[in-house]
Amino acid sequence: MTKKNIHNFNEMVEKGEKIVYLTAYDYLTAKMQEKAGVDMILVGDSLGMVTLGYDTTFPVTMDDMIRHCQAVRRGAPETFIVGDMPYMSYQHSDEQAVANAGRFVKEALVDAVKLEGGGPMMASRIKAIQEAGILVMGHIGLTPQLMGQLGGYKAQGRSADAAVRIVDQAKVLEEAGAFSILVEGVPAQVGKAITELAGIPILGIGAGSYTHGQLLIYADMVGMYDNFTPKFVKKYAEVGNILVEAFKEYTEEVRSGSFPVDGEHTYKMKDEEIETFEKKLKDRG
Repeated sequence: MTKKNIHNFNEMVEKGEKIVYLTAYDYLTAKMQEKAGVDMILVGDSLGMVTLGYDTTFPVTMDDMIRHCQAVRRGAPETFIVGDMPYMSYQHSDEQAVANAGRFVKEALVDAVKLEGGGPMMASRIKAIQEAGILVMGHIGLTPQLMGQLGGYKAQGRSADAAVRIVDQAKVLEEAGAFSILVEGVPAQVGKAITELAGIPILGIGAGSYTHGQLLIYADMVGMYDNFTPKFVKKYAEVGNILVEAFKEYTEEVRSGSFPVDGEHTYKMKDEEIETFEKKLKDRG
């Protein structure tokens, strides 16, 4: 498997080939996703909720993100990886944004970074980061880091005026130099309009089938995160239930003494070594 780059993604768009995008936060998951042939992995700040157990993404730090990006890179060395810039790692200034984006590339070897929001400020941040030589993915629509302003995790762009604003945001981010944009939690018509007007790859998560590719949070689509399930998630497995049953069976067997089974789950010594061992213990008194 050869790692894809920005040119490959643009070629896929031109050919009408869909881009496959998933989140991962650890070495083992990234390794399995690379084996499955995904095109792109997002190390999202959603790790705060599905990996670290927070109620929101707000507490996630740069050090959290760097550590998890490093693990994902080790698991998927031949996959294009996007590092999600956490809350307050880029909002303060262009200089802060460039410095932290640089950490992602230098310390975790990601291929690109992602930041949330539209408008002039985000355009300025994207322009500064890409001028520093780092690929930037925009993120508009339902943006969890702005959930206070949005009134919670709610679909966006459901009125005509709101839909137009999101379409305009996409154009602003593209003009600022974003190599791609993630559109989240909007009606399919909005995702379609953004995709048709764009000159860069548009990826969707809950944005309909017209985007150039799709993203899902892996813990949602395999049934591991059960705190809530967004409308746009399709569950491809119920791994959470399988794990719970395995843990229950293990617990019961340990308590009953049926695990481990001597000879099947234990190491052996030669008879003569056992005799010598027992004699040494006896001689010690």
